[in-house]
This record gives sequence, C-alpha cells and structure tokens, in this order.
Amino acid sequence: MKMGTRLNLIFCICVSIVAFLDFGKASKIGICYGRNADNLPSPNRVSELIQHLNIKFVRIYDANIDVLKAFANTGVELMIGVPNADLLAFAQFQSNVDTWLSNNILPYYPATKITSISVGLEVTEAPDNATGLVLPAMRNIHTALKKSGLDKKIKISSSHSLAILSRSFPPSSASFSKKHSAFLKPMLEFLVENESPFMIDLYPYYAYRDSTEKVPLEYALFESSSQVVDPATGLLYSNMFDAQLDAIYFALTAMNFKTVKVMVTESGWPSKGSPKETAATPDNALAYNTNLIRHVIGDPGTPAKPGEEIDVYLFSLFNENRKPGIESERNWGMFYANGTNVYALDFTGENTTPVSPTNSTMGTSPSPSSSPISGNSTVIIGGGGGGGGGSKKWCIASSQAPVTELQTALDWACGPGNVDCSAVQPDQPCFEPDTVLSHASYAFNTYYQQSGASSIDCSFNGASVEVDKDPSYGNCLYMIAPATDGFNRTMAGNITGNITAIDSPLASPSSTNEAFRQMVISLAVSVLLPCFVICLSI
Repeated sequence: MKMGTRLNLIFCICVSIVAFLDFGKASKIGICYGRNADNLPSPNRVSELIQHLNIKFVRIYDANIDVLKAFANTGVELMIGVPNADLLAFAQFQSNVDTWLSNNILPYYPATKITSISVGLEVTEAPDNATGLVLPAMRNIHTALKKSGLDKKIKISSSHSLAILSRSFPPSSASFSKKHSAFLKPMLEFLVENESPFMIDLYPYYAYRDSTEKVPLEYALFESSSQVVDPATGLLYSNMFDAQLDAIYFALTAMNFKTVKVMVTESGWPSKGSPKETAATPDNALAYNTNLIRHVIGDPGTPAKPGEEIDVYLFSLFNENRKPGIESERNWGMFYANGTNVYALDFTGENTTPVSPTNSTMGTSPSPSSSPISGNSTVIIGGGGGGGGGSKKWCIASSQAPVTELQTALDWACGPGNVDCSAVQPDQPCFEPDTVLSHASYAFNTYYQQSGASSIDCSFNGASVEVDKDPSYGNCLYMIAPATDGFNRTMAGNITGNITAIDSPLASPSSTNEAFRQMVISLAVSVLLPCFVICLSI
C-alpha cells in the first residue's frame, strides 16, 4: 500500500472515532429563573439552591448584576436575556450595546459562565411587534462581542413561541407563518453563520387546555398508551412534546435551514389555574416535568430525528405572583418564594416509580393546606401513636447547627426528601415563627416519621437531634409514626453522610449514558494514541 493511501486510511479511522465520540454527547436539562415575584430569596441564596440541586444550566431574562455575581465561580452555565423593552436601544446604536457589554458582561466574565444571549422574548406575540428590531440588535451584540473576542464563546439567538408556526400538525406539514417570513429568513441566516441554535418555547399544556376534546391529557403528559400517526410520513408520536418539536424541525427544513440546531428554552406545566383550567394541578405538573426529564436524558431524540440531542430548560424555578393574566400564569414554579417545593420533582429522571396525573375533570388544584401526606407510612398527627409500649420520639433541628447547614438540609427534605412542606408556607399553621430553625424542625420530623422514626433518619449531617418531648405548638402539630418492629416500614432514604452526596443532578446524563460515554472515551484514547504514533513513524 502506498504511503499516501495508508495515511488517508489512518486519517479516516481516527476521524470516524472522533465522530463516534461526539455521538455520545448527552442532552441537557436546565431551568428558567424568573424573578417577577415578591419575597424571592436573594440571588446568592438562589445560586446556593441551584448548586445544591446540581443544576448546571440556568436561563435568566436579563443581565442583572446581582444575579451574575451570585453565579460567579459556580460552573453554572447562564443564558442571559435582552428584554423586549431594550430592543430599540440595542438596535438603534452600537454604542448602547458596547456600554451594556462593558457594564454588565465583561466585569463578570468568565468567572460567571455566560454561554448564550437570548435577544427578545417571543417577539412575534408581543403587543408592540418588535420583530424588526431583533436582528439589528443581534448584529450589534455580535459586533460588541467580536471586539472583545467573545463572539465564538457566547452564542446569540432569540426565543420564540410555537405560535410562530401557521400550522403545527401533522408535524411534517408544519410551516412558519408567512407574515413572519421577512423577519425569519435573515435571522436564520444569522444563526447559521454564527452556529447558534433556534430557540423555541414549547408548551403541550396550552395545546391540551385549548383543545381538550381533541387532545388526550395522557398524550400531553407523556403517558399515552396509543400513538398518533403523521399521515404523510408514517411517523408515530406517543407524546405532544415530540410532535411540537418535530413541527419546528420540519418548518425549518421547508425554509432550507435543515442544519440549524433547535433548543427548547421553556417547557413546563402549571400547578394551579383558574376554575376552567382543570388540568393545572400539582400532580399533572409533577407528571409532565418528571416525564419530560426522563424523556430528554434518555436521549431518544424525536421520531423525525432519532438520537438527536435535545437541550431543554424547565419553566420555572419559582412561582411568580406579579405576572399578569389568568391564575396559571403565576403558578409554573417548582418552588415557592421561601424555597420550599410546590411538588417533589425527581431531577434525575432515574426513579421509575410511575407518577399519577390528575384527571382533568377533577376541578382546580387543592390548596397547600389540603395536600395529603406523601408516602406509604401510616402517620398520626400530634401526640398519638407509639403503641405497644414504645417511647415516642421526634426529630427537630439543632439550635447549635449553622443556619446555612439547616437551610441546606431543609431544601433537601422539602425537595428530594419528598416531605410535604406546605404547612410552613405563609398563612399555614407552622409558618410562624418564620425562621429556618423552626421550618427545618417541622420538615426534619416529617421526614423522620415517614421514614420509620429510626435514629439514622434523624442524622441530617449533624443538623438535627432526637427529642422525647412533643414539639407541637398551637395549631402546628408534629406528626409521629406508630411503633413498629423495625422491619415493616417505608424507607424514604437514608441520610448517613454529606447530604449533597445523594442529591439528584438536574443537568447531568443518566448513569447508563455516562457509563457508555466513559467507555467510548477509553476506546477512543486507546485507538487514537496508536494512530498518532503510527502517523509519526510513517
């Protein structure tokens, strides 16, 4: 074999291995951090919460300096936003953008890992119709980034509503609305030129809410036992999310932009709505977000693009009470403003326990005070139980523990620990005194009792103690589990060491996918290194 042929062969083998390695790249899950609410935790506290949950990707809707500072040196990747109100200034004068970059970005980068900028929010649906300002603003931002050498490191795009399509079903017939074509084509050309993604906000909830007679709830929640057929392609869809995402893929292909990557910058489900929004319940929100996470980290792609990497940002971190509109607009969060969870979401997607949606005819979601205790343990509220002669014990927060450790443990108990913390919400019986010590005591004891009241369930990394005096007060009643023989009890989990060691990573691939990727890396290194040596010896 000639030397040139040998070199070409070696080169092809090495390139193929590198391509295979890239194929193992996992999809990502992030979360949206909106701040249109009263009494939210400080940005520093939110940053701690996000790190505690091991979330690696966060979307914010402006470039707030306090938020940027809070995420410095955390490794969390931020998507920042340019609000619609700023588009005119950004589009009109390059100097405005240069000043913004100098004041809001450069002082905090790269300590704060800003990776993308979303210019405008669903501008085609905004009442002021600012579509003509988006691309000039994007170009000015790109020019400013280029001056600073950041144009290859920070991607620029704009997020859109699904209403940008004139037709979305069947997916293969989807197309962008003609009234937006003059805006879309040059913007898509910009995305291709700069290798930026097309950003889309997908909400199967709205499709179900507005067409309950046509769209089954199970189809919107990823729980359908049947499939919908695209008559033109024969592709089968078992959920609304994939159908909506493929509609975007097909619409882009119809405009000859098949290679543009798509990023889902918002998707979620409300936990509460107006009387007519009967599907807006905590159960349905939990079901949708759980199944979406499982779907994404499983890396199946979509029927039209099997195996395609899908990056999705869950909406949203907090309920936002200042948002206008109907009741559901203010109830998309996974956490209340005080940091306790609206519902306990498994961020790994690895828990295979089925989640049960709420029947859409059941009416509005229950108030926090009427939420049932989760888990299978039999519990008695306040002073009962302890039968069979066994001494009664409770688990409360240690007054000697640092507040930061108590807060970390409280966040875990009300999140991955699956404790119903609605009783410590404002206007609920255990809200006062409004201290971390008091709220943590209630949460620790609930976890302890639901887990069987074993000493090991009251460790909380040293932040808690067992007591034999009932800590109940006023209308705030601490539960207590009946005495057991130590065997027939439900285990919610053991906390025997650092709490963060068993936290659920939100943005990491599943253990199976990660193991596969590590195997591919090892294989690639073992083959690429000899390739390199052979090339040197030829």
